[in-house]
Amino acid sequence: MSAIRILPSHTVNRIAAGEVIERPAAAVKELVENALDAGARRIAVTLDGGGIDRIEVVDDGCGMDADGLALAVLRHATSKLADDDLVHIATLGFRGEALPSIGAAARLAITSRTREAPHAAEIRVEAGQVSEVAPASGSPGTRVVVRDLFFATPARRKFLKHRRTEAEHAEAAVRRLALAAPGVAFRLEAEGRVLFDLPAQGRRDRVGTLFGGEAACAMVEVDGERGALRIAGYACSPAVTRATSVAQALTVNGRPVADPVLKTAVRVAYRDVIAAGRHPLVALWLDLPADELDVNVHPAKSELRFRDAAAVRSLVIGSIGRALAGGAGTALPAPRPSLRLMHPQPRPVSYPSVPLPGMARASGPGMAETQLGFGAAPATRMLAVAEPEARHPSDDFPLGAPVAQVLDTYVIAVASDGSLVLVDQHAAHERLTHEALREQLLDGGVRTQALLLPAVVDLPSADASRLLARADELARLGLEIEAFGPGAVMVRALPVVLGTAEPGGLLRDLADELAELDEATALHARLDAVIARLACHGSVRAGRRLNAAEMDALLRQMEATPRAATCSHGRPTFLKLTKADLERLFGRR
Repeated sequence: MSAIRILPSHTVNRIAAGEVIERPAAAVKELVENALDAGARRIAVTLDGGGIDRIEVVDDGCGMDADGLALAVLRHATSKLADDDLVHIATLGFRGEALPSIGAAARLAITSRTREAPHAAEIRVEAGQVSEVAPASGSPGTRVVVRDLFFATPARRKFLKHRRTEAEHAEAAVRRLALAAPGVAFRLEAEGRVLFDLPAQGRRDRVGTLFGGEAACAMVEVDGERGALRIAGYACSPAVTRATSVAQALTVNGRPVADPVLKTAVRVAYRDVIAAGRHPLVALWLDLPADELDVNVHPAKSELRFRDAAAVRSLVIGSIGRALAGGAGTALPAPRPSLRLMHPQPRPVSYPSVPLPGMARASGPGMAETQLGFGAAPATRMLAVAEPEARHPSDDFPLGAPVAQVLDTYVIAVASDGSLVLVDQHAAHERLTHEALREQLLDGGVRTQALLLPAVVDLPSADASRLLARADELARLGLEIEAFGPGAVMVRALPVVLGTAEPGGLLRDLADELAELDEATALHARLDAVIARLACHGSVRAGRRLNAAEMDALLRQMEATPRAATCSHGRPTFLKLTKADLERLFGRR
């Protein structure tokens, strides 16, 4: 090894630039954050070559004078820290690294003018070499132009992706900042094409514009408070999902972040109402005292450390959970992407006292049907029509009045505004059963019903052992089992809502669910998943004929049941098609 030496400043700057400016999107993010910190009310971003060839950011902020420009391009020079306090940080930037890092890796030109100055001033930096400040023409505010990014660090430039990919990352960075600061007008242009030009907006309008019409029509408001912590924003119906978490805008004290604590909290909040492998759409603003978090974790400042992470998680999970807890029809799930839903019109409703559909005993086969009171006659027609007295929609009921049952699986209803409502009877009743079981459990225990003749279920020995090891915990769910020889389990009682039919399928599914728990993990860690298994087996099946009263009871109970817009597996329980949706399907507009 050679002797230890102190690296020259230009080499230090290039090394540091690699930490702060990883790709064009990082440079765009830093420049837009500077504009926001300068109090800009309008920011325009232009990209050429995915930001590799050219980045331009123009703002109407407070600007800088000549002396400020000369300092701005020096490392660790900043106007955002009045003292050495790194706790009470109220700005997006504070490290004083962005501009010198960009200047060390690219050709940088900054033109700035304060509102009091008679003219602007300009400074240029090329591969770390700083020019003199010179007079220039320019409007109040700041214009930053970055050319040939990473020309001075060719090793980093070789690792950049295709220009289109880099442009997409840069666009995503601007979108996140635009969501974090909806009161600021944003314009983004790439390769000569305007991607968006947004006026200053309210939060809901900004979210609807950037997330798209499908999400805008399925948003519910999130609002919560816990001590000094405050959360607000919007969460989309569980029926509107994405394949990745890219459509999750999380803002903390005005700073867009990709924090694992918040992402985990969002995932947990949606876990019981969204399909596995899908990700929800949310836009959340979290505000808390500056001394309750540390933003100086990474040069990119996208991760935070919370002093009380548990309180933050609890607030996020609880607030989203309450927002999603409305009955079906108060927050509409979206149909397939080609259809557009109108904004929901939630209203306080006084619901009639309706039992869980079919709680009266009825004869007929099937675990669900014995308790749900659905007729046992086999289906002989493709369409069952409701009686005339059940066809009058009321303004009080968002899901409207039942008209018919199609394929013995889907209930057709008409809302008071004329919209067509399609309900998947199994998915809907699965959620009703799920919530009934969950409520009973929270009240002290699920109500059980002893079987007249205990059922013996043969299982693989491993599955039988797994179930018997959790027998005490399963008893709290209304499922009473005991050993019955090698590889067999005797069922003595089932939850009341599940009926008295053959429970073999249920036990096999529960054994699979419990297989994911280790010996030390309590059942309550996956309690909702186990309840979902019970609910699935305790719900009316597709192919079961419903009469008019049962259809109506199903709709009314959906409106009064929390989280009833999706089933226990996250699938939508109903679709609502407006007049405009139907006209679009038939090509009438």
